[in-house]
Amino acid sequence: MKGVVVLVLLFLLSSCQNKEVVLPQANETVVADGKDYSPIYFFFKTEEKDTLIEVNRSKSISSTNWFFNIDKRLPLRKVILEIKKMQTKKTSSMDKSATSENYFTYTDTVKKTMAFFPFTKVKYKLEKPDFNVIYFYLDRNDLVHFNEEVFSKNELQTFLDSKPVPASSVVFAYDKGMSFGKYIQYQFFVKQLIAPKGISINTKKEYIY
Repeated sequence: MKGVVVLVLLFLLSSCQNKEVVLPQANETVVADGKDYSPIYFFFKTEEKDTLIEVNRSKSISSTNWFFNIDKRLPLRKVILEIKKMQTKKTSSMDKSATSENYFTYTDTVKKTMAFFPFTKVKYKLEKPDFNVIYFYLDRNDLVHFNEEVFSKNELQTFLDSKPVPASSVVFAYDKGMSFGKYIQYQFFVKQLIAPKGISINTKKEYIY
């Protein structure tokens, strides 16, 4: 359902009643619901030629699960900068809970419901991996870059199955200029990849550059 605007009415704060978040979309549900949550909103704004993020985190309570309602049009790098700030805030809080989780909200286009994608344990690095890290770089045009090779993302599983990767673990890096909506699509793409024997896909660390 391209272009569907989801008004997150269940979570609207009194100060946000005239705003909307265009959520990312996927065709499956990872987590269907949640309890004991704080809603956080990343609104899309434009000012002249600049794209800005307006963050409303006034109701965020560190001991609760955090639901991030992020507009899919926002650029990934700016989103991750704010995410990192909030991760630090939560982990350093005296009121933090060992069981609280962080989730991205999105729309399940099959069920036509809101769903949730967990990312609590992901560590984001806003830099290019150094030479010791074996990684696949996913760009905004659905292309995969690995060393000197470039190919369609639809060829990545075949690449993993047919070519030796010089590592026991690989990570993913993402084009900082892609939209947050594209990034969420990639999260589902990476989730369904099958690593060949002897190699693991590390989804707990991501590079954005």
